[in-house]
Amino acid sequence: MKKLMLVAALSAPLLTGCVIAVSDGEAETHWAGDSSTSWQKQHKNNREIIANLALDSNYQMVLNRLHTPNFTELLKKDGNVYQVLFYATHSIHSDGKMTKDECTPLVFENDKLIGVGDTIYQSLSGE
Repeated sequence: MKKLMLVAALSAPLLTGCVIAVSDGEAETHWAGDSSTSWQKQHKNNREIIANLALDSNYQMVLNRLHTPNFTELLKKDGNVYQVLFYATHSIHSDGKMTKDECTPLVFENDKLIGVGDTIYQSLSGE
């Protein structure tokens, strides 16, 4: 019995530093400490830039200010080219995956901003 206790006591320090974590990506969101505030800062930054955009802003200028969108769509309708850029502005789900309903759409017609938000975006498909 003394040998068993000795083996257990000697092997305990070897096991205390061993942690095995299996995750589908949520661990980064919940454990990384700074990452939750990082995405919150990015969403806030996107909202601030979008709020200061003027109608008729050039597509390339907006892309330069906001960088790569989370989603994009491109449509040609009635001889006009419509580009829709979706930027993350508000998180709804805590699953670590961005969806379009957590983004603000920016709608461009022939490289000029014609509207921001769901109303203008939905009007493209509703006409």
